Amino acid sequence: MKFDYKARVKDGRVINGSIETANREAVVEFLEKQGARPISIREAGAGGQKGGIKKRGPFKPKVKLRELVVFTRQLSTMVSAGVPLPRALATLEQQSENKYFKSVINAISRDVESGIALADAFGKHPDVFSEVYVSMVRAGEAGGILDDILKRLAMQTEKDAAIRKKIKSAMTYPTVILCITIVAFFGLMIFVIPKLGDIIREMAGPDASLPPYTQALLDITDFSLSSTIVPGLPNMVFIVGALIAAGYMALRYIRTPRGKYQFHSLLLRVPVLKNVLIKIAISRFARTFASLAGAGVAVLDALEVTGNAIGNKVIQKEIAAAAKEVQNGKPLSEALAMGSHIPPIVPQMLSVGEETGQIDMILVKVADFYDEEVDALISGLSSLIEPLMIVALGGIVGLIAASVMGPIASLSEKIQG
Repeated sequence: MKFDYKARVKDGRVINGSIETANREAVVEFLEKQGARPISIREAGAGGQKGGIKKRGPFKPKVKLRELVVFTRQLSTMVSAGVPLPRALATLEQQSENKYFKSVINAISRDVESGIALADAFGKHPDVFSEVYVSMVRAGEAGGILDDILKRLAMQTEKDAAIRKKIKSAMTYPTVILCITIVAFFGLMIFVIPKLGDIIREMAGPDASLPPYTQALLDITDFSLSSTIVPGLPNMVFIVGALIAAGYMALRYIRTPRGKYQFHSLLLRVPVLKNVLIKIAISRFARTFASLAGAGVAVLDALEVTGNAIGNKVIQKEIAAAAKEVQNGKPLSEALAMGSHIPPIVPQMLSVGEETGQIDMILVKVADFYDEEVDALISGLSSLIEPLMIVALGGIVGLIAASVMGPIASLSEKIQG
């Protein structure tokens, strides 16, 4: 059996490699002889091919966060009650209503029965169980506190689900208004403006001069409906297609490491959005690091896993820089204070935790504080965005109406006079 491993050697470097051996324990023994501490060990191909569940079709099945929370809580309860893992997993498989999740649990159960560690079995399904999830389960297995770790994981996953739900709820109304605005604009441009334009030209005559904004609107409409770019095809179709293609290319670029970093850096420059993103990232960092530290994971390993779970590449880079400073002997509080996007309260609270030996408890309080801050910010943004979007929609429709009805009213007065 072939295993892929990631381990940290004595000088702090992280090494990766593969080895043919009988089981996971043999890999751990091999690494210990080399003076390395394992970070992650996975069966070769566990990223989704060998031993994983193949997902077919254009719409990939998903496991909702709520389903993962229920699974984690129930598994924690059964483990703490002394139920053997295979039996507990079999029970959870029967209870699951999600067919894809049911197949994932079945695969995990078979792996556990064959002697594979629970964390490694979870690691075969990265689309369901994140790196943080797998690392915490591995730490719980190593420390004999799997039930406690699963409880922490359930709480953490529930918090993440609550934040996502609030953000999605806050953005639903503005998104609907934006879609209505776009549809109304194109509807007026395609069906209403051309007919009104003909009426205005007929009433005004060929030599009449129209207001600049009215003339600009009519010119835009004429260009959109004409076929000057591609013969036989309205220019609007070409323009919309070009915008969709540009959006698709932009999304593809954003998914690259460089594009994602630049996009996240841009988001952190937007005045109001910047505060929301930083608070969400710091809350996630504090809660995840507290859980890993409480599970006995080494500081450097916890920083590496936590950085990958934050969701913002800019702040992740700052945490990676802090990890290097910790490796060189600096306290974590001083190392984090060097990050430009890390609020001063975080290193200050960490300093207290380092002095009292209660880093995990301190960071949980920091996470709770920022969760409340995020709630307040999202509520404020929601109440601010809604009237702004309504004003924007009214402004666009009003501008179009003024551009068309103004000249008509003026010409009517001239005719009556």
